[in-house]
Amino acid sequence: MLAELATTPLQFDTPFAGELFLVGRLLFGVTLAFMGLNHFLDVDGMAGYAEFKGLPAPRFSVIASGLVLVVGGLGVVVGAFPVVAAGGLAVFLLGSAVAMHDFWSIDDPEDRQNEMTSFLKNVYGAGAALALLAVGGTAWPYALGLGLF
Repeated sequence: MLAELATTPLQFDTPFAGELFLVGRLLFGVTLAFMGLNHFLDVDGMAGYAEFKGLPAPRFSVIASGLVLVVGGLGVVVGAFPVVAAGGLAVFLLGSAVAMHDFWSIDDPEDRQNEMTSFLKNVYGAGAALALLAVGGTAWPYALGLGLF
């Protein structure tokens, strides 16, 4: 018989746990915020790609997704509204993985590999966002501590 699984509250009482959690948030959040900034720096190019992929309102989609990436990424970094930030990032990353990086529908092997790589990046990013979402209601070390929950 399997032992009963129990959850314990998130604890940062091991050496450097809080600092490592901060470094992880920095790596994750700054990378996504930078990606979002790129949306604003190349709106026309990205809107063309979004239109090619069949997204409705491609220019608006690029700007909105850039905003989600910048605000969500910075929210994770500073620990402000982490449930909203991580949840928004998870939804965006999963949605864009399927809508924008549909490698299964590409015939050219090189293009298929590029889309698969982008798809997988979005999926593992969504996994990280979901992990942060799971602990979003707890106190984060080195964080502003602003939140809804």
